[in-house]
Amino acid sequence: MLFLADRGRSFSHRFMSVVCRRVLYALCVILAGSVVVAPALAQTLGTLDSHGIPEPSIATSLPNYGDPSGVRKRLSVLGFTYYLIYTNDVLSNLSGGNRRGTIDQGKLEAQFTLDLEKFAGWKDLTLYANVFQTTNTGRMRRDYIGGLNTIAAIEANPSIRLSELWVEKKFLDGAASFRIGQLVADNEFFFSDLSNMFLQTDWPTITAVNLPGGAPAYPLSTPGARVKFDVTPNVSLLAAVFNGDPAGPCAGDPDTCNRYGLNFRLRDPALGVFEAQFRSNQGKDDTGLARTVKLGGWSHIGQFADQRMANDGSLLANPLGSGVPAQHRGDYGFYGIIDQQIYRPRGAAADGGISVFGLASITPSDRNLISAQLNGGIIFAGLIPGRPDDRFGVSVLYSRFSSGIRGFDQDVINITGVPGTVRDYEANIELSYVAQIVPGWTVQPDFQYIRHPSGVSGRDAKMLGVRTMLKF
Repeated sequence: MLFLADRGRSFSHRFMSVVCRRVLYALCVILAGSVVVAPALAQTLGTLDSHGIPEPSIATSLPNYGDPSGVRKRLSVLGFTYYLIYTNDVLSNLSGGNRRGTIDQGKLEAQFTLDLEKFAGWKDLTLYANVFQTTNTGRMRRDYIGGLNTIAAIEANPSIRLSELWVEKKFLDGAASFRIGQLVADNEFFFSDLSNMFLQTDWPTITAVNLPGGAPAYPLSTPGARVKFDVTPNVSLLAAVFNGDPAGPCAGDPDTCNRYGLNFRLRDPALGVFEAQFRSNQGKDDTGLARTVKLGGWSHIGQFADQRMANDGSLLANPLGSGVPAQHRGDYGFYGIIDQQIYRPRGAAADGGISVFGLASITPSDRNLISAQLNGGIIFAGLIPGRPDDRFGVSVLYSRFSSGIRGFDQDVINITGVPGTVRDYEANIELSYVAQIVPGWTVQPDFQYIRHPSGVSGRDAKMLGVRTMLKF
């Protein structure tokens, strides 16, 4: 018992030591960034205050707003704004999966925005760019859990990478906009706004696994164009077309084939995404329960291999057949998302009180590894006296392996006579608490239970971690 207690204290000491070192590193980087500022700025993640600071930001808690020379404010007047975000995860696989162990991963992102109307008099025109650096001592999902679903959304191979670089023109008094350049799909399409507090919230598994290179989503981007039209203040229509493979032919992780985000691929078969959004009671003065509904879909015009059948009509698992998968022209999928507030305290925002969210998506089973995905969860926000910005929630992520891949697994067993595994599903349950230290600085303890990693029973894993996020 003493030996186990010593091991527990040793683990806790190492765990907290890594967390503290990373927080201090991030503070140093962000404070240095407040002194040496290039004339560029970030896509506003919140409202800009009178000092040119997007909210929330730790700058509001620093002397002179972290801008003693006033450079940031003057740049804002000229149309330049910037946002620095540092995210760090310390994650431990406690049991199951591929192996036990602890990893540390970080992401330092710089976002830059230039309002060209303020800068050059070009009305309703904006230039935006963001770059990030990722670091890690291992990849929890790939190396330790061995699953498909996201464990912590910043996971990526270490690199400095250009993400987005685009120009946007607004029309009809801001009701419509056109964006073109190096884009990602996951910042505007196919996500629940409420679910963003969870570590496992990411570009959905059903597209990340099925589409070439995982599609244009973190950590990869690709050339594309997007149009958006606000039919009313509460109804929006979005559509985009992207180069359909941000990485290209790749033997390893896709982000190793486009390591710096500079491939700018243009000749791959296209990916199209569309979405309709419907909102109600989103204002802070509204007394009704807030709701957001999103309905969308995607289509890719490339070639996709059958999961079970060969091109000669035989089973892929049959050693006497060609062994070459049959090909399908194109792939597609549909999805629906709902964010629903179920309790709204007086004066609470649209994401305050108690809310639930859900996501459902399907794709054809014959050409995809994952054919269905379900997400759901409940969030309690601002309900603790004296802690109005804290939130707690539980989320479930379920990915169903397609009937094609399940049939292939069964064919292998039947033909070889060797017992094996028929992949069925992978499901993640996440419990998370986000505690705000000061505006722009949060600490987030997190626990996840991963059932059937990569669809294989008997490998269930338990992951414990903590995320620290700093915004400047």
